[in-house]
Amino acid sequence: MKPGPEKHPIASALASFASLVADETRAACLLALLDGRAWTAGELARHAGVAASTASEHLGKLVAGGLLAEERQGRHRYVRLADARAAQLVEDLAAHVTPGTPARPRTLREAGAGSAMARGRTCYDHLAGRLGITITAAMTARGLLRQDTGFALTDQGMAWFGELGIELTRTGRRPLARACLDWTERRPHLAGAAGAALCRHALETGWCERIGSERAVRLTPAGSRALAERLGIEDV
Repeated sequence: MKPGPEKHPIASALASFASLVADETRAACLLALLDGRAWTAGELARHAGVAASTASEHLGKLVAGGLLAEERQGRHRYVRLADARAAQLVEDLAAHVTPGTPARPRTLREAGAGSAMARGRTCYDHLAGRLGITITAAMTARGLLRQDTGFALTDQGMAWFGELGIELTRTGRRPLARACLDWTERRPHLAGAAGAALCRHALETGWCERIGSERAVRLTPAGSRALAERLGIEDV
């Protein structure tokens, strides 16, 4: 009797890890958590349209698999994406599977939400949509960002962040600047530590504000003036 083929440990681990997102409920939870905030199991259950017990079971698998981190405050259990690497993985997978022609919205509210998300949103902790793409293009045109050999801030770009009072710090293995493929615009926007710092600055200074409970953000009048002055952006 011939022995069966020897299992490859990495292949086995990869298949096991891939199974974590090979479920529609777990995928819905991961996509919701791209807003960068912590959600309760109950909130994610309502978002995914499943029972609370079902959501808890799925979230337990994602925590055990290292994609989510768990926090407890009193009786409440919160989960968030484990780190920037987990968010990058979800973002990249979503960009690859998002169809070029999105499904037609079923309601006026759904159409409005989809339009707002396409105009501007947060993608984990950085700006995306037309807003993120426009800022990235303007930074590149002004020599603050290079895209010809991968995403990289130039010396001029580092100085630009300094002028805004934004301190750029690298934590762990996260790159300073990284390209993230935008799933609505199909072009890369700025991610990484620099993208996160710029998004945080935009929200803290009132350049942008969140819309409702989704990831959508909109540019404020103060933000429009700041982008015109700092990057020459006249319209987003």
